Amino acid sequence: MTFFRRFASNRGALVGLAVLLLILAAALAATTLYPASPWRMVSRPFLAPLALERFPLGTDALGRDVAAGLMHGARVSLAIGLVSTLAALLVGVPLGAAAGYFGGLVDDLCMRFTELFQTVPSFALAIVIVAILQPSIASIVLAIALVSWPPVTRLVRGEVLSLRSRDYVQAAVTLGQRTPSIILRQILPNTVAPIIVMASLMVASAILLESSLSFLGLGDPNMMTWGYMVGAGRTRLIDAWWISFFPGLAIFLTVLALNLVGEGLSDALNPRLARGGRP
Repeated sequence: MTFFRRFASNRGALVGLAVLLLILAAALAATTLYPASPWRMVSRPFLAPLALERFPLGTDALGRDVAAGLMHGARVSLAIGLVSTLAALLVGVPLGAAAGYFGGLVDDLCMRFTELFQTVPSFALAIVIVAILQPSIASIVLAIALVSWPPVTRLVRGEVLSLRSRDYVQAAVTLGQRTPSIILRQILPNTVAPIIVMASLMVASAILLESSLSFLGLGDPNMMTWGYMVGAGRTRLIDAWWISFFPGLAIFLTVLALNLVGEGLSDALNPRLARGGRP
């Protein structure tokens, strides 16, 4: 059974993928459907959903269109999640590969350096970094990347430790291949599957972390985000529930979809763990 058939056999993964594609389409269509700034006041405040056809999700306390903010916020959340995850992989994969392959002193130094970042709770560390650097997209991406790479390092280290003693690796060493070539061509390609699965879950965690920072007022003041929208409406949950409900629902669906896709990728990339083969 091919990768795509194994992935398609997981209905939850297909549902998650469909939700992700829908959110991605909304993010790409944001500037087309709502070309004006999502910060612009377009009607009277606290307009309920479906009260007017122009504003299907209503307006917030300042008369801004909730639907416009939702679609523009999707772009920010997805971009931050993807970029910060890529940055974390660029740090964690090389460190983990070096620690697992060389062992000894290199392993000890890499792991002690990794543990240094894990001694502080990730959310608290992210708050400190963003507060010091001033809230912006760049500082948020940097903060999320810095708190996200240690698990990647540990995962890659464990995979490399189990692969470096394989026959094909020892054969490459015997043939005189250089160490960078062995790591890049023989070992790392066999760690792609678990890295892809972890990356999908890291994007979900990054979106949650960015939303939490924005909720606390540490988001980019020039960017409309889901976390900011939830925070802006938290004091009016009783009489204007839609201001926080819709962006909160978007966060929930995005994170759930990414987790479902991650589970589907895990089943598809690891046939022994596929649902059909589980006891």
